[in-house]
Amino acid sequence: MYSNKYTYSKKEKLCSRKDISRLFEHGKAFYSEPFRLLWLKSEDILPFPALTGISVGKKSFPKAVDRNRVKRLIREAWRVNKQHLYGLLEQINIQIVIMIIYSGDEIPEFSTLNERMQEAIRKFSLHLNTIKENK
Repeated sequence: MYSNKYTYSKKEKLCSRKDISRLFEHGKAFYSEPFRLLWLKSEDILPFPALTGISVGKKSFPKAVDRNRVKRLIREAWRVNKQHLYGLLEQINIQIVIMIIYSGDEIPEFSTLNERMQEAIRKFSLHLNTIKENK
C-alpha cells in the first residue's frame, strides 16, 4: 500500500477542507503533552494509513517565522516516528485522519520534540489497541 521509507509526501498531508471540518466536528481528542491529537476513522479509501495535519496556534506564537519553525520540527518528528503507528493501523485494518496541534508556548529543541512525539504515538497506539479489542 505504501512505501516503508521515512518520507512525508503531499499525499500523506491532510488538505481537504471537507475532511478537516469533519475531523473538528466529529473527531475524538487525545492529549499527550505538548500535543493534542484530533483523530477520526476515515470513511474514504486513503493512499496511506493516516492523513496528517499539523497546527500551531497563533496565540502562542504571534510571529509567523516562529510558528513555521515549530511546524517544521513537528513534521520532521512525525516523519521519523510514524512507522510504528502505520504498522499498527495496517494490522487492525483502519485508516484515520489526524491533526496534531502543538499546545506549548516556546520553541522546543528537536530532541525534546522527538521524544514527545514518540511518547504521543506510543500512547495513541495503546488507545487504538483498546478500540480494536472493543470491536
